[in-house]
Amino acid sequence: MSAPGSKPPGFMQVVGAVFWSFLGVRKRSAHEADAVRLNPVHVIVAGTIGAALFVLVILFVVHLVISSATH
Repeated sequence: MSAPGSKPPGFMQVVGAVFWSFLGVRKRSAHEADAVRLNPVHVIVAGTIGAALFVLVILFVVHLVISSATH
């Protein structure tokens, strides 16, 4: 749903929007602009991938802490 003649946002723009939304530091104007121009399916996919990566990083850190505490 972008303006006529403008190209749709790229993958990195979607990832960037999702990343900043995860951190909670988005400006209202940027959020509103993204709501108009980003494809909701792309945002859902990027958010799901981001959440999965976040969980994997947390599990990895916990594994490192536990393994270093037992040695």
